[in-house]
Amino acid sequence: MSWRPSRRELAISAAAVAVGWGAMARIRSRKKMPITGIPDERLASFDRLMTAFVRDVPVPGASLAVSHRGKLVYARGFGYADAQKRVPVEPHALFRIASVSKSLTAVAVLQLVDRQRVHLDDPILRYVQTAPQLAPGTAFDPRWHAITVRHCLHHTAGWDRDLSPDPSGIPWQIAESLGITPPLTIDDVIRYALGRPLDFAPGTRHVYANLGYLLLGRVIETASHQRYEDYVRQEVLAPLGAAAMRLGRSLPEHRFPNEVHYHDTRKRVGHCLYPPRVGKVVPLPDGADNFEVYEAHGGWVASAVDLLRFAQAFDQPRHCPILAPASVESLFARPHGTAGYTADGQPLDRYYACGWRVRPDGHGGRPNCWHAGTVWGASALLMRRGDGISWAVLFNTDSDPAGEKLPDRVEAALHEAADAVPHWPDDDQFERFAVARGANARNST
Repeated sequence: MSWRPSRRELAISAAAVAVGWGAMARIRSRKKMPITGIPDERLASFDRLMTAFVRDVPVPGASLAVSHRGKLVYARGFGYADAQKRVPVEPHALFRIASVSKSLTAVAVLQLVDRQRVHLDDPILRYVQTAPQLAPGTAFDPRWHAITVRHCLHHTAGWDRDLSPDPSGIPWQIAESLGITPPLTIDDVIRYALGRPLDFAPGTRHVYANLGYLLLGRVIETASHQRYEDYVRQEVLAPLGAAAMRLGRSLPEHRFPNEVHYHDTRKRVGHCLYPPRVGKVVPLPDGADNFEVYEAHGGWVASAVDLLRFAQAFDQPRHCPILAPASVESLFARPHGTAGYTADGQPLDRYYACGWRVRPDGHGGRPNCWHAGTVWGASALLMRRGDGISWAVLFNTDSDPAGEKLPDRVEAALHEAADAVPHWPDDDQFERFAVARGANARNST
Protein backbone atom coordinates (compact mmCIF):
# COMPACT_ATOMS: atom_id res chain seq x y z
CA MET A 1 0.00 0.00 0.00
CA SER A 2 2.84 2.46 0.79
CA TRP A 3 4.40 2.62 -2.67
CA ARG A 4 7.71 4.39 -3.20
CA PRO A 5 9.10 5.62 -6.52
CA SER A 6 12.16 3.96 -7.95
CA ARG A 7 15.25 6.05 -8.59
CA ARG A 8 14.50 5.91 -12.31
CA GLU A 9 10.91 7.09 -11.79
CA LEU A 10 12.09 9.93 -9.59
CA ALA A 11 14.73 11.02 -12.08
CA ILE A 12 12.30 10.98 -15.02
CA SER A 13 9.59 12.82 -13.12
CA ALA A 14 11.95 15.41 -11.67
CA ALA A 15 13.26 16.09 -15.17
CA ALA A 16 9.70 16.60 -16.40
CA VAL A 17 8.91 19.00 -13.57
CA ALA A 18 12.08 20.94 -14.30
CA VAL A 19 10.89 21.64 -17.85
CA GLY A 20 8.45 24.26 -16.55
CA TRP A 21 11.13 26.06 -14.53
CA GLY A 22 13.55 25.86 -17.45
CA ALA A 23 10.94 27.29 -19.79
CA MET A 24 10.36 30.16 -17.39
CA ALA A 25 14.09 30.95 -17.21
CA ARG A 26 14.46 30.85 -21.02
CA ILE A 27 11.46 33.09 -21.53
CA ARG A 28 12.71 35.67 -19.05
CA SER A 29 16.19 35.65 -20.61
CA ARG A 30 14.66 36.60 -23.98
CA LYS A 31 11.71 38.77 -23.08
CA LYS A 32 10.56 41.30 -20.53
CA MET A 33 8.34 39.95 -17.74
CA PRO A 34 4.65 40.29 -18.61
CA ILE A 35 2.67 42.58 -16.31
CA THR A 36 -1.11 42.83 -16.59
CA GLY A 37 -3.60 45.26 -15.09
CA ILE A 38 -3.79 49.05 -15.09
CA PRO A 39 -0.64 50.95 -14.05
CA ASP A 40 -0.89 54.00 -11.77
CA GLU A 41 2.20 56.11 -11.12
CA ARG A 42 0.96 56.87 -7.59
CA LEU A 43 1.22 53.13 -6.82
CA ALA A 44 4.56 52.55 -8.55
CA SER A 45 6.10 51.32 -5.29
CA PHE A 46 4.02 48.12 -5.62
CA ASP A 47 5.09 47.69 -9.26
CA ARG A 48 8.75 48.03 -8.33
CA LEU A 49 8.44 45.59 -5.44
CA MET A 50 6.58 42.88 -7.34
CA THR A 51 8.67 43.13 -10.50
CA ALA A 52 11.88 42.73 -8.51
CA PHE A 53 10.45 40.02 -6.26
CA VAL A 54 9.16 37.83 -9.10
CA ARG A 55 12.41 38.28 -11.04
CA ASP A 56 14.89 37.83 -8.21
CA VAL A 57 13.40 35.03 -6.06
CA PRO A 58 12.51 33.77 -8.78
CA VAL A 59 8.74 33.19 -8.88
CA PRO A 60 6.86 31.87 -11.93
CA GLY A 61 3.88 34.16 -11.40
CA ALA A 62 2.10 36.35 -8.87
CA SER A 63 -1.01 38.47 -8.39
CA LEU A 64 -1.34 41.47 -6.08
CA ALA A 65 -4.49 43.40 -5.23
CA VAL A 66 -4.57 46.40 -2.88
CA SER A 67 -7.51 48.27 -1.41
CA HIS A 68 -7.66 51.61 0.40
CA ARG A 69 -10.59 52.36 2.68
CA GLY A 70 -12.82 49.86 0.96
CA LYS A 71 -11.91 50.74 -2.63
CA LEU A 72 -9.88 48.48 -4.90
CA VAL A 73 -7.08 50.74 -6.13
CA TYR A 74 -4.58 48.22 -7.51
CA ALA A 75 -4.88 44.82 -9.22
CA ARG A 76 -2.03 43.49 -11.33
CA GLY A 77 -0.53 40.19 -12.44
CA PHE A 78 3.21 39.50 -12.79
CA GLY A 79 4.99 36.75 -14.66
CA TYR A 80 3.38 33.55 -15.88
CA ALA A 81 0.34 31.55 -14.88
CA ASP A 82 1.86 28.80 -17.04
CA ALA A 83 5.50 29.27 -18.01
CA GLN A 84 5.51 26.50 -20.64
CA LYS A 85 2.51 27.93 -22.49
CA ARG A 86 3.64 31.53 -21.89
CA VAL A 87 0.30 32.47 -20.35
CA PRO A 88 0.58 35.68 -18.29
CA VAL A 89 -1.01 36.01 -14.85
CA GLU A 90 -4.14 38.14 -15.07
CA PRO A 91 -5.32 40.18 -12.05
CA HIS A 92 -8.37 37.92 -11.63
CA ALA A 93 -6.41 34.63 -11.95
CA LEU A 94 -7.27 31.89 -9.47
CA PHE A 95 -4.62 30.54 -7.07
CA ARG A 96 -4.65 28.05 -4.22
CA ILE A 97 -4.82 30.10 -1.03
CA ALA A 98 -3.84 27.33 1.43
CA SER A 99 -4.43 28.26 5.08
CA VAL A 100 -6.03 31.60 4.23
CA SER A 101 -9.01 29.23 3.81
CA LYS A 102 -9.26 29.16 7.62
CA SER A 103 -10.48 32.75 7.59
CA LEU A 104 -13.46 31.71 5.44
CA THR A 105 -14.25 28.76 7.69
CA ALA A 106 -14.13 30.86 10.86
CA VAL A 107 -16.51 33.43 9.39
CA ALA A 108 -18.95 30.68 8.38
CA VAL A 109 -18.91 29.25 11.92
CA LEU A 110 -19.55 32.66 13.50
CA GLN A 111 -22.36 33.26 11.04
CA LEU A 112 -24.01 30.07 12.29
CA VAL A 113 -23.48 31.35 15.83
CA ASP A 114 -25.37 34.51 14.80
CA ARG A 115 -28.17 32.28 13.53
CA GLN A 116 -28.19 30.36 16.83
CA ARG A 117 -27.41 27.06 15.16
CA VAL A 118 -24.01 26.77 16.85
CA HIS A 119 -22.59 27.87 20.22
CA LEU A 120 -18.87 28.42 20.63
CA ASP A 121 -18.70 26.23 23.72
CA ASP A 122 -20.55 23.32 22.14
CA PRO A 123 -18.58 20.04 22.16
CA ILE A 124 -17.09 19.52 18.71
CA LEU A 125 -18.24 15.89 18.76
CA ARG A 126 -21.84 17.10 18.74
CA TYR A 127 -21.31 17.92 15.06
CA VAL A 128 -19.04 15.06 13.98
CA GLN A 129 -20.98 12.11 12.59
CA THR A 130 -17.97 9.81 12.27
CA ALA A 131 -17.01 6.77 14.36
CA PRO A 132 -13.33 6.47 15.35
CA GLN A 133 -11.07 3.89 13.74
CA LEU A 134 -9.28 2.33 16.72
CA ALA A 135 -6.18 0.24 16.32
CA PRO A 136 -6.28 -3.18 18.02
CA GLY A 137 -5.65 -2.88 21.74
CA THR A 138 -6.32 0.87 21.89
CA ALA A 139 -9.18 2.87 23.42
CA PHE A 140 -10.87 6.15 22.55
CA ASP A 141 -9.23 9.12 24.30
CA PRO A 142 -11.99 10.57 26.53
CA ARG A 143 -10.41 14.04 26.30
CA TRP A 144 -11.97 14.34 22.84
CA HIS A 145 -15.28 14.98 24.62
CA ALA A 146 -13.84 18.19 26.11
CA ILE A 147 -12.95 19.79 22.76
CA THR A 148 -15.22 22.71 21.90
CA VAL A 149 -15.89 24.73 18.75
CA ARG A 150 -13.99 27.59 20.39
CA HIS A 151 -10.94 25.39 21.00
CA CYS A 152 -10.82 24.49 17.31
CA LEU A 153 -11.14 28.13 16.22
CA HIS A 154 -8.27 29.16 18.53
CA HIS A 155 -5.97 26.14 17.93
CA THR A 156 -6.16 25.02 21.56
CA ALA A 157 -7.95 21.71 21.01
CA GLY A 158 -5.14 19.27 21.82
CA TRP A 159 -3.04 18.52 18.71
CA ASP A 160 0.66 19.23 18.27
CA ARG A 161 2.24 18.52 14.87
CA ASP A 162 5.67 18.27 16.50
CA LEU A 163 4.41 15.30 18.53
CA SER A 164 1.92 13.66 16.17
CA PRO A 165 1.76 14.02 12.38
CA ASP A 166 -0.94 16.18 10.82
CA PRO A 167 -3.51 13.62 9.55
CA SER A 168 -4.08 15.63 6.37
CA GLY A 169 -0.43 15.13 5.44
CA ILE A 170 -0.10 11.33 5.79
CA PRO A 171 -2.56 9.95 3.21
CA TRP A 172 -0.73 6.72 2.43
CA GLN A 173 -0.27 5.92 6.13
CA ILE A 174 -4.00 6.48 6.71
CA ALA A 175 -4.94 4.41 3.68
CA GLU A 176 -2.81 1.53 4.94
CA SER A 177 -4.28 1.84 8.45
CA LEU A 178 -7.85 1.83 7.14
CA GLY A 179 -7.20 -0.87 4.55
CA ILE A 180 -8.34 1.29 1.64
CA THR A 181 -6.92 2.69 -1.59
CA PRO A 182 -6.69 6.46 -2.23
CA PRO A 183 -8.19 8.88 -2.81
CA LEU A 184 -9.13 9.50 0.82
CA THR A 185 -12.31 11.23 1.87
CA ILE A 186 -12.49 13.79 4.65
CA ASP A 187 -14.43 11.19 6.65
CA ASP A 188 -11.47 8.79 6.29
CA VAL A 189 -9.07 11.38 7.71
CA ILE A 190 -11.39 12.21 10.61
CA ARG A 191 -12.11 8.63 11.66
CA TYR A 192 -8.38 7.94 11.62
CA ALA A 193 -7.75 11.07 13.75
CA LEU A 194 -10.53 10.19 16.19
CA GLY A 195 -8.80 6.90 16.91
CA ARG A 196 -5.61 8.62 18.06
CA PRO A 197 -4.99 10.21 21.48
CA LEU A 198 -4.66 13.96 21.90
CA ASP A 199 -1.24 15.48 22.54
CA PHE A 200 -2.44 17.71 25.40
CA ALA A 201 -5.61 18.48 27.32
CA PRO A 202 -7.94 20.83 25.42
CA GLY A 203 -7.56 24.47 26.41
CA THR A 204 -4.18 24.10 28.10
CA ARG A 205 -1.93 25.04 25.16
CA HIS A 206 -2.05 26.95 21.87
CA VAL A 207 -0.55 25.03 18.94
CA TYR A 208 -1.48 25.70 15.31
CA ALA A 209 -3.24 22.60 13.96
CA ASN A 210 -5.09 21.99 10.69
CA LEU A 211 -7.29 19.25 12.09
CA GLY A 212 -9.39 21.63 14.17
CA TYR A 213 -10.48 23.53 11.09
CA LEU A 214 -11.25 20.32 9.22
CA LEU A 215 -13.59 19.49 12.11
CA LEU A 216 -15.11 22.97 11.91
CA GLY A 217 -16.08 22.11 8.36
CA ARG A 218 -18.21 19.33 9.84
CA VAL A 219 -19.75 21.80 12.28
CA ILE A 220 -20.83 23.91 9.30
CA GLU A 221 -22.27 20.92 7.44
CA THR A 222 -24.18 19.52 10.41
CA ALA A 223 -25.56 22.87 11.55
CA SER A 224 -26.51 24.13 8.09
CA HIS A 225 -27.63 20.81 6.53
CA GLN A 226 -25.54 21.73 3.49
CA ARG A 227 -22.21 20.71 2.05
CA TYR A 228 -19.41 22.82 3.47
CA GLU A 229 -18.48 24.39 0.13
CA ASP A 230 -22.09 25.12 -0.80
CA TYR A 231 -22.77 26.88 2.50
CA VAL A 232 -19.64 29.04 2.38
CA ARG A 233 -20.16 30.03 -1.24
CA GLN A 234 -23.86 30.83 -0.82
CA GLU A 235 -23.91 32.44 2.61
CA VAL A 236 -20.44 33.97 3.01
CA LEU A 237 -19.05 34.69 -0.46
CA ALA A 238 -22.07 35.33 -2.70
CA PRO A 239 -23.29 38.31 -0.63
CA LEU A 240 -19.84 39.86 -1.11
CA GLY A 241 -19.69 39.27 -4.87
CA ALA A 242 -16.81 36.79 -4.54
CA ALA A 243 -18.49 34.25 -6.80
CA ALA A 244 -15.38 32.65 -8.33
CA MET A 245 -13.94 31.35 -5.05
CA ARG A 246 -14.37 27.60 -4.59
CA LEU A 247 -12.65 24.46 -3.37
CA GLY A 248 -9.77 23.50 -5.63
CA ARG A 249 -8.98 20.26 -7.43
CA SER A 250 -5.73 18.33 -7.50
CA LEU A 251 -5.25 17.09 -11.04
CA PRO A 252 -4.36 19.70 -13.69
CA GLU A 253 -7.18 18.63 -16.00
CA HIS A 254 -9.76 19.23 -13.27
CA ARG A 255 -8.75 22.80 -12.45
CA PHE A 256 -10.88 25.81 -13.20
CA PRO A 257 -10.70 28.28 -16.08
CA ASN A 258 -8.13 30.97 -15.33
CA GLU A 259 -6.49 28.91 -12.56
CA VAL A 260 -2.69 29.01 -12.62
CA HIS A 261 -0.25 26.13 -13.00
CA TYR A 262 1.62 25.28 -9.75
CA HIS A 263 5.38 24.88 -9.37
CA ASP A 264 7.00 23.20 -6.37
CA THR A 265 10.23 25.08 -5.72
CA ARG A 266 12.21 21.92 -5.00
CA LYS A 267 10.66 19.94 -7.88
CA ARG A 268 9.49 17.14 -5.60
CA VAL A 269 7.44 14.21 -6.80
CA GLY A 270 5.28 11.57 -5.17
CA HIS A 271 2.62 8.97 -5.83
CA CYS A 272 -0.63 10.29 -7.22
CA LEU A 273 -3.61 9.98 -4.87
CA TYR A 274 -6.32 10.54 -7.49
CA PRO A 275 -7.67 8.41 -10.34
CA PRO A 276 -6.92 7.66 -13.09
CA ARG A 277 -3.26 7.95 -11.98
CA VAL A 278 -3.36 6.48 -8.46
CA GLY A 279 0.14 5.31 -7.57
CA LYS A 280 1.85 6.92 -10.56
CA VAL A 281 4.74 9.30 -9.88
CA VAL A 282 3.66 12.92 -10.44
CA PRO A 283 4.74 16.39 -9.29
CA LEU A 284 3.58 17.05 -5.71
CA PRO A 285 1.15 19.86 -6.64
CA ASP A 286 -0.43 17.77 -9.42
CA GLY A 287 -1.99 14.97 -7.40
CA ALA A 288 0.64 13.68 -4.97
CA ASP A 289 -0.37 16.21 -2.31
CA ASN A 290 -3.54 15.38 -0.37
CA PHE A 291 -4.98 18.72 -1.48
CA GLU A 292 -8.68 17.90 -1.85
CA VAL A 293 -8.86 16.75 1.77
CA TYR A 294 -7.51 20.11 2.98
CA GLU A 295 -10.98 21.59 2.38
CA ALA A 296 -11.97 23.75 5.38
CA HIS A 297 -8.38 24.27 6.55
CA GLY A 298 -6.61 24.88 3.25
CA GLY A 299 -8.48 23.85 0.11
CA TRP A 300 -9.84 27.04 -1.46
CA VAL A 301 -8.79 28.77 -4.69
CA ALA A 302 -9.40 32.48 -5.17
CA SER A 303 -8.30 35.60 -6.97
CA ALA A 304 -6.52 38.36 -5.10
CA VAL A 305 -9.40 40.70 -5.97
CA ASP A 306 -12.05 38.42 -4.46
CA LEU A 307 -9.97 37.90 -1.32
CA LEU A 308 -10.12 41.67 -0.81
CA ARG A 309 -13.90 41.62 -1.32
CA PHE A 310 -13.96 39.18 1.59
CA ALA A 311 -11.47 41.08 3.77
CA GLN A 312 -13.14 44.47 3.47
CA ALA A 313 -16.50 43.06 4.62
CA PHE A 314 -15.37 43.57 8.24
CA ASP A 315 -14.13 47.16 7.94
CA GLN A 316 -17.41 48.60 9.27
CA PRO A 317 -18.81 46.05 11.73
CA ARG A 318 -22.22 47.71 12.00
CA HIS A 319 -22.67 47.40 8.26
CA CYS A 320 -21.07 43.99 7.72
CA PRO A 321 -23.28 42.09 5.21
CA ILE A 322 -22.46 38.62 6.57
CA LEU A 323 -21.84 38.90 10.35
CA ALA A 324 -23.49 40.66 13.25
CA PRO A 325 -21.31 43.36 14.89
CA ALA A 326 -20.70 41.19 17.96
CA SER A 327 -19.41 38.36 15.77
CA VAL A 328 -17.10 40.71 13.87
CA GLU A 329 -15.68 41.64 17.27
CA SER A 330 -15.32 37.95 18.18
CA LEU A 331 -13.57 37.26 14.88
CA PHE A 332 -10.61 39.41 15.90
CA ALA A 333 -10.86 39.35 19.72
CA ARG A 334 -8.01 38.23 21.96
CA PRO A 335 -8.73 34.68 23.20
CA HIS A 336 -8.54 33.76 26.85
CA GLY A 337 -5.75 31.53 28.18
CA THR A 338 -2.56 30.54 26.43
CA ALA A 339 -3.81 31.55 22.99
CA GLY A 340 -3.92 35.21 24.04
CA TYR A 341 -1.65 35.55 27.09
CA THR A 342 1.76 34.49 28.33
CA ALA A 343 2.15 32.00 31.19
CA ASP A 344 2.34 34.89 33.70
CA GLY A 345 -0.83 36.52 32.34
CA GLN A 346 0.67 39.22 30.09
CA PRO A 347 -1.08 39.95 26.75
CA LEU A 348 0.79 38.54 23.77
CA ASP A 349 2.10 41.06 21.22
CA ARG A 350 0.27 39.05 18.56
CA TYR A 351 -2.29 36.30 18.85
CA TYR A 352 -4.50 33.94 16.85
CA ALA A 353 -8.16 34.92 17.07
CA CYS A 354 -10.81 33.13 14.95
CA GLY A 355 -9.17 32.35 11.62
CA TRP A 356 -7.05 35.52 11.73
CA ARG A 357 -3.74 36.48 13.28
CA VAL A 358 -3.89 39.83 15.07
CA ARG A 359 -1.30 42.38 16.13
CA PRO A 360 -3.20 44.85 18.38
CA ASP A 361 -0.51 47.52 17.98
CA GLY A 362 -0.98 47.84 14.24
CA HIS A 363 -1.22 50.77 11.84
CA GLY A 364 -3.29 53.88 12.44
CA GLY A 365 -3.80 53.01 16.10
CA ARG A 366 -5.87 49.95 15.16
CA PRO A 367 -4.96 46.25 14.87
CA ASN A 368 -3.38 44.61 11.86
CA CYS A 369 -5.14 41.32 11.00
CA TRP A 370 -3.83 38.77 8.53
CA HIS A 371 -3.45 35.15 7.51
CA ALA A 372 -0.82 33.46 5.37
CA GLY A 373 -0.81 30.05 3.77
CA THR A 374 1.51 27.71 1.89
CA VAL A 375 0.98 24.38 0.14
CA TRP A 376 3.27 22.63 -2.32
CA GLY A 377 3.33 24.89 -5.38
CA ALA A 378 1.38 27.87 -4.01
CA SER A 379 1.36 30.51 -1.29
CA ALA A 380 -0.84 33.41 -0.21
CA LEU A 381 -0.99 36.35 2.17
CA LEU A 382 -4.11 38.34 3.07
CA MET A 383 -3.54 41.49 5.16
CA ARG A 384 -5.97 43.98 6.74
CA ARG A 385 -4.05 46.96 8.16
CA GLY A 386 -5.52 49.12 10.86
CA ASP A 387 -5.15 52.25 8.71
CA GLY A 388 -7.61 50.99 6.07
CA ILE A 389 -5.07 49.54 3.64
CA SER A 390 -5.48 45.86 2.73
CA TRP A 391 -3.81 43.56 0.24
CA ALA A 392 -3.86 40.02 -1.07
CA VAL A 393 -0.79 38.60 -2.75
CA LEU A 394 -0.75 35.16 -4.38
CA PHE A 395 2.10 33.09 -5.85
CA ASN A 396 2.11 29.90 -7.92
CA THR A 397 5.05 28.51 -5.96
CA ASP A 398 5.70 27.97 -2.26
CA SER A 399 9.14 29.21 -1.24
CA ASP A 400 12.42 30.64 -2.41
CA PRO A 401 15.35 28.35 -3.29
CA ALA A 402 16.61 28.55 0.32
CA GLY A 403 13.26 27.25 1.61
CA GLU A 404 11.88 30.52 3.07
CA LYS A 405 8.13 30.75 2.60
CA LEU A 406 7.14 33.53 0.23
CA PRO A 407 4.55 35.19 2.52
CA ASP A 408 7.27 35.58 5.18
CA ARG A 409 9.71 36.97 2.68
CA VAL A 410 7.38 39.51 1.03
CA GLU A 411 5.37 40.83 4.01
CA ALA A 412 7.75 43.54 5.24
CA ALA A 413 8.37 44.77 1.70
CA LEU A 414 4.63 45.15 1.10
CA HIS A 415 4.30 47.30 4.23
CA GLU A 416 7.15 49.46 2.94
CA ALA A 417 5.53 49.75 -0.50
CA ALA A 418 2.22 50.82 1.08
CA ASP A 419 3.96 53.38 3.28
CA ALA A 420 5.70 54.83 0.21
CA VAL A 421 2.45 55.72 -1.62
CA PRO A 422 2.35 59.55 -1.83
CA HIS A 423 -1.37 59.84 -2.59
CA TRP A 424 -4.00 57.11 -2.75
CA PRO A 425 -6.36 57.04 -5.74
CA ASP A 426 -10.06 57.70 -5.18
CA ASP A 427 -11.41 55.49 -7.97
CA ASP A 428 -12.63 51.93 -7.26
CA GLN A 429 -11.76 49.04 -9.59
CA PHE A 430 -13.96 46.38 -7.92
CA GLU A 431 -16.72 46.77 -10.50
CA ARG A 432 -14.18 46.42 -13.31
CA PHE A 433 -13.71 42.77 -12.37
CA ALA A 434 -17.41 41.89 -12.09
CA VAL A 435 -17.62 40.49 -15.63
CA ALA A 436 -14.49 38.36 -15.26
CA ARG A 437 -15.75 37.15 -11.91
CA GLY A 438 -19.09 36.12 -13.41
CA ALA A 439 -17.40 34.34 -16.30
CA ASN A 440 -15.26 32.33 -13.88
CA ALA A 441 -18.35 31.33 -11.93
CA ARG A 442 -20.20 30.17 -15.04
CA ASN A 443 -17.30 28.21 -16.45
CA SER A 444 -16.36 26.54 -13.18
CA THR A 445 -19.64 24.83 -12.33
